[in-house]
Amino acid sequence: MSPAELAALRARLVEARRALVDAGDLPIEHGRDDAITKVDDDAAPLAEMEQVIASRRNQGRSEALARIDAAIRRIDAAPDEFGICEGCDEPIPTARLLLLPHVRLCAACQAEEEGERARTPGGRRHITDYR
Repeated sequence: MSPAELAALRARLVEARRALVDAGDLPIEHGRDDAITKVDDDAAPLAEMEQVIASRRNQGRSEALARIDAAIRRIDAAPDEFGICEGCDEPIPTARLLLLPHVRLCAACQAEEEGERARTPGGRRHITDYR
């Protein structure tokens, strides 16, 4: 990968990181004490669901920031190795890197990793697992 391509990918990563940081976390109300005030029976489940959604979004945002930071570190530490699949040591296609500059695996290795994760206990299941 040329130095110009690496610089462009690094710029995309820095911009994506800035956008995530600027978006900030969704507020989560810790230690709510609904016992003191009368709560509408319909509003309580909705409020709880909003807290779960905010928490999951914040967690996903943190995970995305970690992936982006790791990719920036990989570019800075070993630019010659950036864009090489960590699973098969083959180059990751440029189109994939342009769409997802933080990836560490090619599409085939990513699919294999996700398949293994689905087969492990606690992993997500695919609809075809039940046929």
